[in-house]
Amino acid sequence: MHLKRQESPKNWPVERKGTTYLVRPRYNINQGVPVLVVMRDMLKFAANRREVKKALNGKQILLNHRNVFDDRDNVLLFDVVTITGASEKNYRLIIGKNKKFALKEIHGSEANQKTSKVVNKTTLKGGKIQINLSDGRNFLSDVKCRTNDSVIVNLKSKKIERSIPLKKDARVIVFAGKHAGEEGVIKEIDEEKNMVKLESDKEMINILIKQIMVLE
Repeated sequence: MHLKRQESPKNWPVERKGTTYLVRPRYNINQGVPVLVVMRDMLKFAANRREVKKALNGKQILLNHRNVFDDRDNVLLFDVVTITGASEKNYRLIIGKNKKFALKEIHGSEANQKTSKVVNKTTLKGGKIQINLSDGRNFLSDVKCRTNDSVIVNLKSKKIERSIPLKKDARVIVFAGKHAGEEGVIKEIDEEKNMVKLESDKEMINILIKQIMVLE
């Protein structure tokens, strides 16, 4: 299924002029960028869809250290894209101050980790705790965390390493809304209104908690 270029999400870094259609991701259309657009339009790794598919079939492209075969799979915020080979390269999907997704090259152990937001927790049969994350993944873990905290996930071991609490003086990034891409430090938390007061570039702004992710 295709998506008209003119109708693509505003946070996709694609030209509005060009081919009429772009690939439609299989899920979360506004929360990431499909592999095809990442490899062809952002990284310029391939000239066309056929070349991207050939690379996928050849296991040259990994998403969060696992093989990906569908060019419609979505690369979500802070996901890691790896191009294998002699000169292996790793990239993390970020969101810039222009409110558009971008790719940042990363190195070493940084490519083995990803920060995700805790959206809720579920108690399963037997008392085990399942932590549900913003990227759709779920983990059984004893790591102490609350909804709206962030966790560091080890992409190779597929385990949560630690949590980063949502609290005063925590550094966060805004990933949605008119302030998307801005980073700042929490100065106040209003749990009743589910908002925080954020100091960003010496400016104080009020942001909904659902629009931020804790970084450190």
